[in-house]
Amino acid sequence: MGGFPLRGALVLGLWLLFLSITAQCQAPASFVFGDSLVDGGNNNYIFSLSKADQPANGVDFPGGRPTGRFCNGRTIPDIIGESFGIPYAPPYLAPTTHGAAILRGVNYASGGGGIVDETGRIFIGRLSLSKQLLYFQNTTRELKSMLGEDAARQYLAKSIFSVTIGANDYLNNYLLPVPLTGDSFLTPRAFQDKLITNFRQQLTTLYNSGARKIIVAGVGPIGCIPYQLTLNLRRDGSCVPSANKLALNYNTALRDLILELNSKLPGSMFSYANAYDVVWDIITNKKNYGFETCDLACCGIGGPYKGVLPCGPNVPVCNERSKSFFWDAYHPSDAANAIVAKRFVDGDERDIFPRNVRQLIEM
Repeated sequence: MGGFPLRGALVLGLWLLFLSITAQCQAPASFVFGDSLVDGGNNNYIFSLSKADQPANGVDFPGGRPTGRFCNGRTIPDIIGESFGIPYAPPYLAPTTHGAAILRGVNYASGGGGIVDETGRIFIGRLSLSKQLLYFQNTTRELKSMLGEDAARQYLAKSIFSVTIGANDYLNNYLLPVPLTGDSFLTPRAFQDKLITNFRQQLTTLYNSGARKIIVAGVGPIGCIPYQLTLNLRRDGSCVPSANKLALNYNTALRDLILELNSKLPGSMFSYANAYDVVWDIITNKKNYGFETCDLACCGIGGPYKGVLPCGPNVPVCNERSKSFFWDAYHPSDAANAIVAKRFVDGDERDIFPRNVRQLIEM
């Protein structure tokens, strides 16, 4: 007999929390999809060779401990959320990410994940974007159960969604020195077309699940990361042109895809975040942004760019982390993420098109 009043009180409490959240901010929640650039800790809960659960990762994150973020501090979605009073989205695989915890959003991103399911096989465990979308559908069912169909639909339509993926499809699939999938034998255009075809379906699935305000990040200049500089034996710190060309060609096709989806899906508000040009501007004008190095991993070891072994407990860390663009062989530092996030929030159409994050949230 005591169970019903208790359940009624719980439902009422969730409703009051929901109403409070929606009243306080225009974007009630942040839902994050992608790879290690935005992983909030999901890989901590799976068997994977792609993990960031060891020091010195997280040294500059609140609490100073590793959270599973591949960074010394915050990811770009973390910082964007801070700009609008949205707490960090908890990782989907954390056992506590249920009930009231999902009312401010969820992070589904996974280190090693890609648009193609086979991407990241070298790491064994990882969540592909297709798997992340299946998990999101579990979340939407839980939201509808808590809030009801109409309220859940409105909640999702107001929330901000970000998708940061594609770099692994090149770095840890197409460009691997030892091919692990048949993708390595495709022509660059054929592989690009495969990515865009898959991504079109995945983004449409996200839209059909209730997302409306969706930020899709392009692939950055992957030929400039310490790992690629080390792998290609670059002696002067210059970027690898062939890798960057792959990213640029893919981004052109991705931008066209965003325009296509905006025209075909009623009520959709996709924005293309031009990560390539933003990052390229920073690393080629590093002094203007306060960086001393943009080709060297702050936490890493091996070769002139410290791009061989990942950041771990016995790996040396640079002294001035705020002056290093790269945290490790693949990922930007907290300082770099803060600059990129700011340009996505308030930048013009050269940085993010057709609307920046602030404009997207205010619509």
